[in-house]
Amino acid sequence: MKYIKMAVSFNFGEVSSVIIASIFLPFLPITPIQLLVQSLLYDFGQLTLPYDNVDEEYLEKPQIWSLKSLKHFMLFMGPLSSLFDMIVFSSIWFIFGIREAAVFQTIWFSYGVVSNLIGMHIIRTAKLPFVQSNASKIVYFSSILLSIVAIAVPFSFLGEIIGLVPISLKYLAIIVGVPILYCFVALFAKKVYIKKYHEWI
Repeated sequence: MKYIKMAVSFNFGEVSSVIIASIFLPFLPITPIQLLVQSLLYDFGQLTLPYDNVDEEYLEKPQIWSLKSLKHFMLFMGPLSSLFDMIVFSSIWFIFGIREAAVFQTIWFSYGVVSNLIGMHIIRTAKLPFVQSNASKIVYFSSILLSIVAIAVPFSFLGEIIGLVPISLKYLAIIVGVPILYCFVALFAKKVYIKKYHEWI
């Protein structure tokens, strides 16, 4: 359930963001091959969830598969994710003034992976992550490792193959800073969601 809800919400948000950005930008915010590699990286992180710790409260009664619950989660958390994508797009275009497609796509590529892997820790529990509920070591390890890989790929031969370019370290303010901001807002959104629907994962 953790994996499915994360996948549908993040993918719904990202697809919405790419469609919106493609309308306004003179180039694609991310190419198909870049999107595939990006998805592969954070999917590797999410695939460690079967080894994750589970909150005791979640095990107190059998869980029910509900498409209605899945739809609520997707339509609530997906747009929130997309909103922060728009903040990133706007920052790249208006604040940093980037007009070169490859640089734009590179920042978006790395940000997308880091954002999803950090966001995974907010979504994986109804509690306060890192404080009230800790992920398993393999989930923490994969999140950190794949985030580093996502930032390093543009400097590698693979990055060159898929059209990414080395970027200045100043763009880490977007790649790392915005996901951290998302976490604080998502924590508030989580409280609102739980109060409204009386459930989380």
